[in-house]
Amino acid sequence: MQRAQATQAAADQRGNTAAAQQRQLIRRNADLAIAAAQQAAADADRRREHRRLYAEARTADAAAANADLRARLTDLDTLLLSTLDVDDHIDLDRFKKPIKVQPFDPGPLGRPVPEPSWPSYEPPEPRGVGKILGGERLHAQQVAAARRAFEQAKAQWAEREQRRERQLAARHAQYEDYKQRHEAKLLAYNAEVDRFAKAFASADPESVVEYFAMVLGNSVYPDDFPQHFRLAYLPKQQHLLIEYHLPPVEVIPVIKDYRYDRVRDDLLASPRDENEIRRRYAEIIAMVALRTVHEVVEADRGGLVGKVLFNGIVDTIDRRTGQFVRPCLVSVATDRDTFAAIKLRRVDPVACLKHLQGDLSGTPDQLDGVRPVLEFDRESDNDFTQEFNVLRDIDERPNLVSMPAAEWEQTIADLFCAMGLSMGTAKDGRWLASDPRPLFGGPVVIHAVRGQVDVATASAVAAEVIEAGATKGILVATDGFHPAIQDELTGRPIELLDGPALLNLLAEHAGIKARIESDDRS
Repeated sequence: MQRAQATQAAADQRGNTAAAQQRQLIRRNADLAIAAAQQAAADADRRREHRRLYAEARTADAAAANADLRARLTDLDTLLLSTLDVDDHIDLDRFKKPIKVQPFDPGPLGRPVPEPSWPSYEPPEPRGVGKILGGERLHAQQVAAARRAFEQAKAQWAEREQRRERQLAARHAQYEDYKQRHEAKLLAYNAEVDRFAKAFASADPESVVEYFAMVLGNSVYPDDFPQHFRLAYLPKQQHLLIEYHLPPVEVIPVIKDYRYDRVRDDLLASPRDENEIRRRYAEIIAMVALRTVHEVVEADRGGLVGKVLFNGIVDTIDRRTGQFVRPCLVSVATDRDTFAAIKLRRVDPVACLKHLQGDLSGTPDQLDGVRPVLEFDRESDNDFTQEFNVLRDIDERPNLVSMPAAEWEQTIADLFCAMGLSMGTAKDGRWLASDPRPLFGGPVVIHAVRGQVDVATASAVAAEVIEAGATKGILVATDGFHPAIQDELTGRPIELLDGPALLNLLAEHAGIKARIESDDRS
């Protein structure tokens, strides 16, 4: 009986243990299922958040693209209004440059070395026991030796001072020479401005054309507008003839707007209606014509132009034939008094042009031309005519690449002269200059090249430095140096100046703001 009871108790205990393990397993599986469900929900939330953020980003891309389109259309729509707040008259006196030169800077040469003083050499008087034990005789010997050292130091000081004063005088003479040449250059420039102003006031055709070219060149258009024109002036009739290159129809965006399509995950573009493109293009070329005439009339305070004759042409390819064409899309002739009475802020450009009896193409996008009010070449055949490309000619800084060789060498010589070197005579862009500074001075070999310097040229300059016994060489190259030159000149006293460094030095030491650009016109 007891054994049976024990067996039953063991069985019950095993059953309880198995049931407990079964419950733990069920609970663990439930926990794992709950955790997996929570992780899946979190992953789903992250995916939904990612999709939401991605959609917002693409929608923002569409909004940014639409903002760019609106800004472009605003620039085009305000072509006429944007010039009305600008005074187009050019005061020629403002072109004059002040006659001033940077003051003379002697540098270290302007600071004399203190003269040796006897108290710093004089030995002290003997005292106490030393005075009793023959110190006076020893002191006399020390005084004599100190006197000799003092006199020698004084003589060396005097020699150095004489050399410094000679070098200072030479450097000052170089500065005075540079100052005189620089002032003479400024005076000649100002005299040329006065001559131009006088010729313009007297209705000299060439000067009148140059003046109004500056006026039209100052006009700020969008970057993709050509700003290329021809001018002619007929002094007897007081007519200014203008042949102006218009922008092509492609300046108008063909896209009306963008929107983000979530299904396709793409930015979809809506095309602009052809009729809207035609209307906008007609307004643009009408505004260019009115704007050009306005700028001429406003800038002409002397009343030299009685009538403006304007032809607007476009250089493009006819998509129907593939041929290059140059149709005249707008043409107008108006006298200054009639035009000055128009309130341009309140006009419709196309209607205003028709009011002036101008001719505007009805389908300019199709390059259908109009009959010009003037045949430019025939009307201006016996008078001064000139062509201008504003985007090419707008920079008036001297171009180191295209200036004459003599002017290039003089510019380099003036620069190093202003920096304190004594320049010798130039020979094919080479100088044997002199640095007057004590201790650090001496002969300097200078070689200036318009272009890139190769390894052979650099090696030749290094050899020339050794042959001349120069302290260093300076190699100037507007287009920089061959990459292997750094290794070739390692350890040699050669200083390299590329184009940007040269421009900085010219601006800082010579007051010359220059540029380095290839000249396509030559």
